[in-house]
Amino acid sequence: MVLGFRSERARDEEARRQADARVADAVPPGMRIAAAWSWRLLVVAGVLAVFVFLIIQLRLIVVPLLVALLLAALLVPFSNWLQRHRWPKWLAVAVSEVGILAVLGGLIWLTVSTVVSGYPALVDQTLVRWEELKDWLLTSPLHLSEIDINAWAEGFLTSLREDTSSLWSGALSVGSSVGHFLAGFLLVLFATLFILIDGRGIWMWIVRLFPRRARSAIVGGGEAGWITLSNFVRVQVLVAFIDAVGIGLGAFILGLFYDGFPLVVPIAILVFLGSFIPVVGAVVSGALAVFIALVFMGPWQAFVMLLIVIGVQQLEGHVLQPFLVGNAVKVHPLAVVIVVGAGGFLAGIPGALFAVPLTATVNAIVVYIARGDWRTNPHPRAADVLPSRRGAAARDS
Repeated sequence: MVLGFRSERARDEEARRQADARVADAVPPGMRIAAAWSWRLLVVAGVLAVFVFLIIQLRLIVVPLLVALLLAALLVPFSNWLQRHRWPKWLAVAVSEVGILAVLGGLIWLTVSTVVSGYPALVDQTLVRWEELKDWLLTSPLHLSEIDINAWAEGFLTSLREDTSSLWSGALSVGSSVGHFLAGFLLVLFATLFILIDGRGIWMWIVRLFPRRARSAIVGGGEAGWITLSNFVRVQVLVAFIDAVGIGLGAFILGLFYDGFPLVVPIAILVFLGSFIPVVGAVVSGALAVFIALVFMGPWQAFVMLLIVIGVQQLEGHVLQPFLVGNAVKVHPLAVVIVVGAGGFLAGIPGALFAVPLTATVNAIVVYIARGDWRTNPHPRAADVLPSRRGAAARDS
């Protein structure tokens, strides 16, 4: 009786398998492959959505930590260089931290003081140029009235505010109050300081949170990502410096042929700082230089300044970016434009700022892990996070 029950159960299972096989045969292979890919992509998209949601909720912490990582990627090689030249570690770390604060503080102070002193003249000259433009439009063959001109100007300002609201909203959401800004600033300082002091120890502690079999891949991938991030920051500083010198020197030379080009130093500093935000920073800083030339000097001088800005940016886009940044981050220029746009849409200015370094770092980590060299040739520091053979033998016994 038991044998009969088992044989009947086996027949039922065989019938179900045959029915499933007939159903599977009725579905085209392409559809089965698409379905298999679809549910896996949905799972990945769900995980990414949760990850992005957590980052947005914790943005007051995440953004300062990302800023600290960028600063540390720039300062750690300098601190290590000082230590190799027999500087005490505490002094090398202090010089690195205080030095970057002094440089940034000096640039900001110089920009603010120069702009404040020249702001009244900028406002007056802007009003003068606007009245000249209105007079020209009123007497032009376009037959525009003053009401039409004012309506056009109001619509332009409204569209400009709407187009830039997504970028500024990201920055304002991060530092919407003085307290948030000070807290984020202190977090950047402390995080950068601890990374300079014991960054490798912090990383090894993070690696030990992963399963033992994955630690070798995580160590090697992390090292590859850190090297890419360090190269990106150094190269980006060089590219920003070349942009600032090129546009600032062009404005200075243009001013020699006329009554001088005002606010040359603030323009150069803003170009330098804006270059760290790909695409957006270059456009905004270049437009500012052209606007100042138009207001203080005239339309033809503004056109020459526009040619200078375009020439410097073309030099950056076709020479510096492919040879320097391209070799440093191994990311295609089209991918750079896409991730910058997506980052700006999702998180405003912080998203545009961190999009490229994060993409380059993740790309380096994924490429290293996918290559599989860590299986046969693990990273030398993988031994620091893997159990020793003696300890493994003791556990086995």
